[in-house]
Amino acid sequence: MPTPPSSELHDPSLDPSRDLGAGLRFGAFDVAAASRLGAGPRLRAENQDNVVLIDVDGEAVCLHDAQARRQRLEGWRPGHARIAVLDGMGGHGHGREAAEAVAAGLLALPPCDSTGELARRLDALHADLQRHFAGASGPRPGTTLTLLELPAGGTPLLYHVGDSRLYEITHARVAPLTVDHVPATAFAMGGLLGQAEWWQQVHGEHRPQVSQAFILGNAFSDTMQLNDPLFELTASILPPWLGALADRRAIALKPGASYLLATDGLWSCSDPAGWVSRWPQLLAERAGTQLDAAAMLTRLLDAYDAHPAAFFYPDNVSAVLLRVPAAHGHDETALPGA
Repeated sequence: MPTPPSSELHDPSLDPSRDLGAGLRFGAFDVAAASRLGAGPRLRAENQDNVVLIDVDGEAVCLHDAQARRQRLEGWRPGHARIAVLDGMGGHGHGREAAEAVAAGLLALPPCDSTGELARRLDALHADLQRHFAGASGPRPGTTLTLLELPAGGTPLLYHVGDSRLYEITHARVAPLTVDHVPATAFAMGGLLGQAEWWQQVHGEHRPQVSQAFILGNAFSDTMQLNDPLFELTASILPPWLGALADRRAIALKPGASYLLATDGLWSCSDPAGWVSRWPQLLAERAGTQLDAAAMLTRLLDAYDAHPAAFFYPDNVSAVLLRVPAAHGHDETALPGA
């Protein structure tokens, strides 16, 4: 299993339910992150999610045994950053261990400057970890992975597997920027499900079943069996109304917008579309107030905690919120590709 070249700076006082990004630097971006068991009277026995933050100085945070661990990555390229969320598949066994193994692999992965390089390295990590877990008892474990690579001076890069999501949030709207790897998507790719039906099943209901996960493999290329490689959903194979949301692509971030990477526990409720539609209002700045990423994420998770939904499947919740600075004329923080 990959071992990151690092010197551990473990701080036992770090609380994964609070801002894991405190003290980290992401250049022009403001980043906050948190991970927790969930909300409501019923909670899972352990947190099988994970969060990875690597800042522009090579300071990194991830979870181990559900506890936050901070470390310095030796030889990390200054100015480059990486953020990710992972949701270990507890139903397959070793869910936490699978997410931890991928998180460790992300810390060992060198900075990538193109979607091709990022995909090659992550696909290789996927194959390595399949071999690593080959002797594990029970079904092969798996984890989602939704990741943003943030090259210094370059356009951010997305790599996505599973049903965690990346959202873009502005003052006026919230929009998913990823496609869930679920049976409904396979049906839509096969022409068996239309746009309205797909949106209802994926974003209007809670169906905790995935068709692909990191380490696990995919059921897209052959729905009758699990296949080892990951199956990239590209614009050419997705329906036209999903074609702009390919799994591996460069993303131009909008000045003034916020970007939320989160595991599906955040919208595992009876009315996920209604809950998500409230986010712009929840995160809006009031007159005379200036919210940073940590305050915005706290506000979102406090609302989640205050009104726990009627969970059919109580789940862990992890999120990373990235806030983009607003454009001001020829501000030096203007974003590449924006």
